[in-house]
Amino acid sequence: MTTAMGPVRTGHAASNGNGRKGLRAPRGPRAGQAQRRRFTGDYKLAVLAEYDRCTEPGEKGALLRREGLYSSLITDWRRQHREGSLAVTPGRSEAGRGGPSRSELARLRAENERLRKKLAKAEAIIEVQGKVHALLEEISKSADTDASSTESSTTE
Repeated sequence: MTTAMGPVRTGHAASNGNGRKGLRAPRGPRAGQAQRRRFTGDYKLAVLAEYDRCTEPGEKGALLRREGLYSSLITDWRRQHREGSLAVTPGRSEAGRGGPSRSELARLRAENERLRKKLAKAEAIIEVQGKVHALLEEISKSADTDASSTESSTTE
């Protein structure tokens, strides 16, 4: 078992100083409703790192129980990390609420790739047109010099 200190749990009731959670019941119209936990990118990365360091039998399960997590969250966080959407952020993420969905990102990436290919074709065409223009100028100059040399030989 590792001796490194684990990540700090977030989104839980505050302690009253003696190690016990506050015993007062929440008040208000939504007091009985559960609140969705939100995990920061830092926390997710820290948990992933600690989860990957677990080597002993039962160690991963103990970590998940200690942090109050499900293994499906680890799977989701690994996928997010692979996709690059999970990064250390100094506060609220750039996308936040209302950010583009995964399907929208996939569509935009595909369009970006299509436009890159189209640009590459256009640049190749422009390059060929420049070479054709230079070749035609050379032919025109040589035709002019041939015509002027022919005229000067016939006038003599």
